[in-house]
Amino acid sequence: MTARYPNTRMRRTRATAWSRTLHRETLITSADLIWPLFVTEGNGAEEPIASLPGVSRWCVDGIVARAKEAVALGIPVIALFPNTQADRRSDDGAEALNPDNLMCRAIRAVKDACGEDIGVLTDVALDPYTAHGQDGLLDDKGYVTNDDTVAVLVDQAINQAEAGADIIAPSDMMDGRIHAIRMALEMGGHHNVQIMSYAAKYASAFYGPFRDAVGSGGLLKGDKKSYQMDPANTDEALREVELDIAEGADSVMVKPGLAYLDIIYRVKERFGVPVFAYQVSGEYAMIEAAQAAGIGDRDALMMEKLLSFKRAGCSGILTYHAPVAARLLNG
Repeated sequence: MTARYPNTRMRRTRATAWSRTLHRETLITSADLIWPLFVTEGNGAEEPIASLPGVSRWCVDGIVARAKEAVALGIPVIALFPNTQADRRSDDGAEALNPDNLMCRAIRAVKDACGEDIGVLTDVALDPYTAHGQDGLLDDKGYVTNDDTVAVLVDQAINQAEAGADIIAPSDMMDGRIHAIRMALEMGGHHNVQIMSYAAKYASAFYGPFRDAVGSGGLLKGDKKSYQMDPANTDEALREVELDIAEGADSVMVKPGLAYLDIIYRVKERFGVPVFAYQVSGEYAMIEAAQAAGIGDRDALMMEKLLSFKRAGCSGILTYHAPVAARLLNG
């Protein structure tokens, strides 16, 4: 194609608001959002999280109220993460298998209150339950074992599915866990429970506030680099995604989001599957810090970043800004 000025003026379609709307290539709605929520013990409890301004831990009743709010805003899914009390943490993370644990009680309460009006996505990993803050079981040298951990993750996933979870989201990054969980769900009759795999989860510096929120930050011994991905690698992410799709994942996630837009794009281009991004706690906190410092407008920064995920190929985004964004999008 040959185009010349003034026959072609690229600014012509940008001149008015209606024209910019008409020619907009990427759209985002509240239906593209997943709202991560933190669950804590107590009656009527709300615990603001200092490192995540505007985000709180909520008791089960508070989570139900947030779920109803999500329905009203057109947010289709909430993601639950528990803040397990210290006396219920152990080296083997046994509380993850308790059918009456905090996560399961929250799942049942939300489904009882909202039914099919909202989807419930649940995290499968042991770090909210272990005394050492790692996502799996440790051997006598402190190494996170793979196959023994997978066996526990399978039981954790079934525990959540039986409580009513709609989407199981393994965030642990153990090899082979998607196949093992899928087979267990099938054998347990949970044929319609989805798996959204944290397929490309990087060993990132952006997770700090999240670890504060679930109470694992001060407990973590060592790092997670033996199972989370090296930020330098891209081809490896494609191998991880390919394996998880073959093992039974219905959708895949890239985490973090903003620093890994290239990974989102490559995954979508290569596999054509539903891809989700997690705008993680550190990314959220930076936007809030910019607003507080007077160096950026929170709403403008937020919406530009959310659009970048959609533009890169995301079907949806997990973001703590979900209710704020939904209100803006709904006018």
